[in-house]
Amino acid sequence: MSEHTGYHLGFESLNREIEASNLPVSGDLPGWLSGTLIRNGPGQFEIAGQSYNHWFDGLAMLHAFKIGEGKVSYRNRFLQSKSRTEALKEGQIARPEFATDPCMSIFGRVMSLFRSEPPKPTDNASINVARLDGAYVALTATPLPVAFDPETLETAGVVDYEDDIGADMSTAHPHIDPASGDTLTQMLSFGKQSHYILGRIEPDSRSREPVAKLEVGKPSYMHSFGMTERYVILSEWPYVINPLDLLVKGKPFIENFEWDSGRDVRFRVLRKSDGQEVRTLRAEPGFAFHHVNAFERDGEVICDVVGYEDASIIEDYFLDNLRNDSPVSGTGHLHRYQIPLGESEVTGDGFHSGETTAGRAIRHRLSDERIELPRIHEGEARAQSYKYVYGIGEKEVGSFADQLVKIDVETGSSQTWDENETYPGEPVFVPDPDGSDEDDGVVLSVVLDPEAKRSFLLVLDAKSFTERARAEVPHPIPFGFHGQFFS
Repeated sequence: MSEHTGYHLGFESLNREIEASNLPVSGDLPGWLSGTLIRNGPGQFEIAGQSYNHWFDGLAMLHAFKIGEGKVSYRNRFLQSKSRTEALKEGQIARPEFATDPCMSIFGRVMSLFRSEPPKPTDNASINVARLDGAYVALTATPLPVAFDPETLETAGVVDYEDDIGADMSTAHPHIDPASGDTLTQMLSFGKQSHYILGRIEPDSRSREPVAKLEVGKPSYMHSFGMTERYVILSEWPYVINPLDLLVKGKPFIENFEWDSGRDVRFRVLRKSDGQEVRTLRAEPGFAFHHVNAFERDGEVICDVVGYEDASIIEDYFLDNLRNDSPVSGTGHLHRYQIPLGESEVTGDGFHSGETTAGRAIRHRLSDERIELPRIHEGEARAQSYKYVYGIGEKEVGSFADQLVKIDVETGSSQTWDENETYPGEPVFVPDPDGSDEDDGVVLSVVLDPEAKRSFLLVLDAKSFTERARAEVPHPIPFGFHGQFFS
């Protein structure tokens, strides 16, 4: 195995589903740590020898680590989406995914012209997990949440929203408003006139109330959005699409987006109470998947993201690139944007009319440490001034994600954890119920150990960033994306 290629094991399919009631545990699990970490991500990268193209395309698999009384149990199950069940039945990829289109052959393109209805959207919900109206759901970028049983991980089916918004895309990173308990979600509808939509879902409801609907000519690819106490921040990166291309170019979804080097980032600040756009400012070009946090301070909005100079990271995540012997750098840097408020109503689509132009949003780097899949103390820090962010990182550029990082956003200093030739996943912070500091708690991460051909659940003390315990899984777990701890 050549240097820095052991992580390839994280991009191989896992075909076994198991239940392990008592994983081997070493170290000292905190007595207060009780609940279930449920993680989501791709578990299968090919159907009958036909490979998906991109990391984001793999068929979803759920993993559950139940922790309590010093013990850890584990189970994993494929999400039985229609994307997967139809593909298994047909013996080939059945529905379009992020970067894979089953109709990409010349014959397929011609036949698609004679379809009586458009291709069915994917319900391959492989990105995140959340709660919706009491149900546990898996999420992806289409507005088709798939419910599952949190104990057995058995799939219950797509959750039907009780509204007629008609969105084509939806973030897999909704926010819970700390004040109301409402879920806020950002959506996108394509058409002759496309729209960004901010939706609100009240507790115990499956109806998305449209809070704001903004016209946009060329929509931006927005994976997540920001939220403060009073505002929502939509970040329009200059990676945009002409919706007509979806109909005429015959390309997989993401390949219809183009980097517009002459276009700035545009931040659109909306009031949560009524959806009014109160501020729109530009900043130098850049790109991000993940918002870290946002808060209000001294008449401005502070918006922290994991940033890149452009959107080439999407190209880097194609499986052919990830599996070669020259690994890509899969992480970015922690960027802070300062957006002065000075509320004033904004009209028009912003790039042509009605945009507030006084000043620009200012960007600066908070740390030299590389980071991705960022997490914070959700209960205490979300939408508030905060101190710590946790993520995956790289000891050196090109070593893929081979360490965990904790960054102090106030000082830029960092702490790291690594173990030779292992590859950790997203760190999920779980607070100590008796803690008083923002970092009183533990960090949970699923770590791939290629040499041992298995993964383990790592438990770090969040304050010292040192290992407290680990629980070994009897097989390797493919690299996933996001998870939540349900206590």
